[in-house]
Amino acid sequence: MNPIEPRFKKKPVHGMSKAKGCNHLQLGTFCRMFPDLPTWADDYGISDKYEAEQVAALLGGVNGIMHDSGSASGNSEIPAAYTFFAQFIDHDITLDTTSALHGGETSHELSMRGCPMHKGKKKASEPKEYLPNLRSASLDLDCVYGFGPEANPHLYDSSQAGRLLVGSANNPNDVPRNSDGTALIGDPRNDENIFVSQMQLLFLKFHNRRLVGRNFEEAQRDVRYHYQYLVWNDFLQKVCDEEVFKQANKYLKKGKMAFDIVDDLGNLCMPVEFSVAAYRFGHTMVRSLYPVNANYPAIELFDERFGTLGFSGLPEELNVDWRFLLDVEKCQDYVKSKAIDHLLADELIRMPDPIVGRFAPENDRSLAFRNLLRSYVLRLPSGQRVAKMLKDNGYPVNEVDASEIEKHLAALGSENEDKIKNMAHNSPLFFYILCESCIHNHGKRLGPVGSAIILEVFGSMLLHCDSYVNQKKEEPSNCGGEAEEWKPDPCLVGEGDFTLSDLVRYVNASVSV
Repeated sequence: MNPIEPRFKKKPVHGMSKAKGCNHLQLGTFCRMFPDLPTWADDYGISDKYEAEQVAALLGGVNGIMHDSGSASGNSEIPAAYTFFAQFIDHDITLDTTSALHGGETSHELSMRGCPMHKGKKKASEPKEYLPNLRSASLDLDCVYGFGPEANPHLYDSSQAGRLLVGSANNPNDVPRNSDGTALIGDPRNDENIFVSQMQLLFLKFHNRRLVGRNFEEAQRDVRYHYQYLVWNDFLQKVCDEEVFKQANKYLKKGKMAFDIVDDLGNLCMPVEFSVAAYRFGHTMVRSLYPVNANYPAIELFDERFGTLGFSGLPEELNVDWRFLLDVEKCQDYVKSKAIDHLLADELIRMPDPIVGRFAPENDRSLAFRNLLRSYVLRLPSGQRVAKMLKDNGYPVNEVDASEIEKHLAALGSENEDKIKNMAHNSPLFFYILCESCIHNHGKRLGPVGSAIILEVFGSMLLHCDSYVNQKKEEPSNCGGEAEEWKPDPCLVGEGDFTLSDLVRYVNASVSV
């Protein structure tokens, strides 16, 4: 068995909850949403990892098809803050430290109940080596809470029961840090740029304000429910295809999504089609320049002059003012995220040393290249095959015409005509999803395939785990009647439904954080 075995059963400790098919204490596994589909590499005819690297370089390498070196990509309709909210969510639900970027196709078992990936390739007596997900596949904010005050006391204020630490010696509006400047947070990745770090701070403060009049467990559940509600009803509704969201919402209300995303033991797992392809759409939303506050209206995401490379203390003058990245105030202009298309900003194609290492090869600095190569290593199917599978399972999805994808590949030139046609018919899932968004929704939001995968996974998390969705079923009232459907606190809601802007306004209105 893998030395990191996530299938142990533990008794919940103080501050941690448990629900059907989902244990907030238990590490998860990665699995496949479409275990019976062949890989895009097989369809394309790739023979080995070196050929896979060549294809990944043509598409996602420096000066490749996906390199927005001339800042040609436009804007979406989504406020820029949601780029970092998406990153924050990702760090709450996925962490793969096992699969190798430049390895061959993985030998790890990525299986779903009744559908083992390597069926027929292993003897029945051979043990399975599962690919571990070092995050619980649930919207439980373990990146904020860790394993609770008893298991991770360094995250909490010892002078006040259940209160999370906030602020550093040099900046009261930074995440907590030790004397070396290392962030004391549930997931160190939430310190890799100043915006996701300040998003972490936003939720630390939110918890501390909701703690008033509640014990830790009550405040934790309250915060989780508001967070989960934001993810589904605000974030996903903004970024996903409208018709696909309506269909997924019907599945959610009926209590069963179209796919059963569980592992061999019936536990919720994390599909690699989501973690390695669909949810990486957030990479294309990243802009080259961002406003931090009124004094710094345009700085690069990774700018050594301003200390925005991450993993270090935040100077007070760079405290993020979310009004410049989110619709918090009616009369304040704010920036929007980059269009959701096949182009990634230069900052993500040429990532700096602190992110990838001083001696990283040129293409290894590119997120697009890394995503595409990882899709080979983890044996993901093509976008075309996934589109057909989703349509067959009830989603309003039509395969993108290959001629439309060929237009995005035209820069490869006539000398690569055969490769262009091959890629257009057998597209890596990540590339297909980004092209689809551009073709179907003009980069304003995700297309049908990307939306359906993402909504299936988040819907499954809400249905399998302790969430506001199943609260009505599991929390009858003390008087013996049926529990009412959970709704956000009316005191937090502005105009319309509860949004990330409402949360910012609520946190910033607090007198003491």
